[in-house]
Amino acid sequence: ETHSTLPDSFAMLRASIVLAIAAAASAFAPGPILTSSRTAARSNAISSMQMQAKSKALPWLDRPPKLDGTIPGDSGFDPLWVTSMLPDKGWVKYLQEAEIKHGRIAMLAVVGAIVQDVYRFPGVDSVIGTAKLTAVHDKFLALEATKGSGYATMHQIFLWVGLLEIFSSIATIQMFLGNSDRVPGSFGFDPLGFGKQDLKTLQLKEIKNGRLA
Repeated sequence: ETHSTLPDSFAMLRASIVLAIAAAASAFAPGPILTSSRTAARSNAISSMQMQAKSKALPWLDRPPKLDGTIPGDSGFDPLWVTSMLPDKGWVKYLQEAEIKHGRIAMLAVVGAIVQDVYRFPGVDSVIGTAKLTAVHDKFLALEATKGSGYATMHQIFLWVGLLEIFSSIATIQMFLGNSDRVPGSFGFDPLGFGKQDLKTLQLKEIKNGRLA
């Protein structure tokens, strides 16, 4: 009877060891694949972040989605993601229009600052003397205060520039609303035919020179 119970004890011991090994192995086995919608959404978000292109200007940051490289001078520089806060592409075109306009004014100002040291128009010295740059502004205001509206030069500049801004804003508003395929900064003014050349290269040069000015 003793000999008959001994094999049974070994069998139970062997079964216990097998179960213990199986339990230990299951602790290191990979878990089941979760199929919940939350897990799928998280997976898609991670993959989209991995596939997001990097900014050329700031390589350690992701490129804002609306700066896709189609805008002349676009290097993905938008560290605050301002373009992503805008509701649609029309706002981006409006900002592009504003940058081009301010760049053109700055370039004209730089040329004017240089030309006044090279050439003086006849009669200028008799009105403002040797004044330059901001001193010209102060001189005209002083003349208006002492000699009356006949020297209201600054007011004339304000008037004509204001009228030009009003008329040019019609095309800008149409572009902003998406009612036209107008390119920002384009007014059809090209008497020398530069637009027949490499237009994208010229647009890039204009943006870079405007930013430099």
